[in-house]
Amino acid sequence: MLYTAAIAADEPSRIGFIVSKSVGNAVVRNLVKRRLREAGAASLREYGTGFAIVVRALPASASASWDQLLADYNAALESTMNRLGSRLPRAAVNGSTRTTQEGTQRA
Repeated sequence: MLYTAAIAADEPSRIGFIVSKSVGNAVVRNLVKRRLREAGAASLREYGTGFAIVVRALPASASASWDQLLADYNAALESTMNRLGSRLPRAAVNGSTRTTQEGTQRA
């Protein structure tokens, strides 16, 4: 599950992850978190400012391959961005501002 909210257009985007024990043991949960962080880092390149994103890993994510997890993440992100529609911050729509997760400018 993925939730997205628009925040101030000049604020760096933030991503949070919820991976509960229902996903699996600590090793499995950490693997899922690492994969989701990588998917999140890729989405920050596109949506560097103006969004707060929360990803809740479901138990099925434990057995999903990297390709399937990435495809599901991207589909969920696209769906939530479409739902935000006209409420998108201007900088995010233009894609002109590219930042890292910490909000610093990319070279």
